[in-house]
Amino acid sequence: MKSRLIEIDGSVGEGGGQILRTSLSLSLLTGQPVRVTSIRAGRRKPGILRQHLTAIRAALEISGGVADGAELGSRELVFRPEKIVPGDYRFAVGTAGSATLVLQTILPALMLASGPSQLVLEGGTHNPLAPPFDFLERTFLPQLARFGPQVTARLDRPGFYPAGGGRIDISITPVTRLQPVELLERGADGERALIVHLAALPNHLAQRAFERLCARLNWPDSCCQRLVHSSERGPGLAVVAQVSSEQITETFSGFGERGLKTEALADELAEQVRRYLASTAPVGEYLADQLLLPLALAGRGAFRATGLSLHARTNLEVIAKFLPVRWSVEPQADGSTVVALG
Repeated sequence: MKSRLIEIDGSVGEGGGQILRTSLSLSLLTGQPVRVTSIRAGRRKPGILRQHLTAIRAALEISGGVADGAELGSRELVFRPEKIVPGDYRFAVGTAGSATLVLQTILPALMLASGPSQLVLEGGTHNPLAPPFDFLERTFLPQLARFGPQVTARLDRPGFYPAGGGRIDISITPVTRLQPVELLERGADGERALIVHLAALPNHLAQRAFERLCARLNWPDSCCQRLVHSSERGPGLAVVAQVSSEQITETFSGFGERGLKTEALADELAEQVRRYLASTAPVGEYLADQLLLPLALAGRGAFRATGLSLHARTNLEVIAKFLPVRWSVEPQADGSTVVALG
């Protein structure tokens, strides 16, 4: 008996690449074929870009599936998976397109596969519009471990926009099913950290970022860490702030670009951190988006977030197309939002 073809409109909600990635993830997990139309219709340059094509090819390779429309610029894709095969894989974006977003596509299937996997992912690791490696390592993967899978990530080399060329090694120890998780409070305050990744740029940029951030956040100099990478990987500047609590470490980031003063970058990053600290919710905007699928696969559990973005609300709708979930999304009196199942 043939599985029903799931129809996904890529123009709904935020209309970006997350709709495609979530659709591929859930198609792999459920075995249901999917057609995604109007891919990235909400973006200035619609259709499949290289990082999306790499994600599609990765999904095809780990599942032995077939696809129609898997080419650059395509606005429609039909994807038909077969059986997930764990193992050793290497996927290269070939540009500064995000390697972490390629991982986001195939990780859900591999973390529930029949055996362990080792991945080598090449592309962007620190670029705008995607979670940087620091977020993956310190924020998302530790929370994913609470659901059961053990996933470790190592940054072999960074990849900045526009050069790319970064490399991440991933080790995945899967489980047969996910455990429900509740993440409603932060717990006791922990350490604070400011990290600057610098490649082929003068060291004084890091110092200017540290001085501005420490002044804006009233954090001590002892929380500052400068990581200078090979000049072959630059030019690149990424500034990361991490707020640790008993139950969670949240990560915030900003990226240097031509014409943007380091102080302006630091001010915007400081504002992100201050908004988070002004709330008592443990889960920030970006992590909320990425916890939805593990929560849905576990079948029950809850988390409290500082808020839900249009990105996350669109993700809720796509997940419900594949899985028999009934989301509870409850705004709280303090401005936070509780997302729950079961």
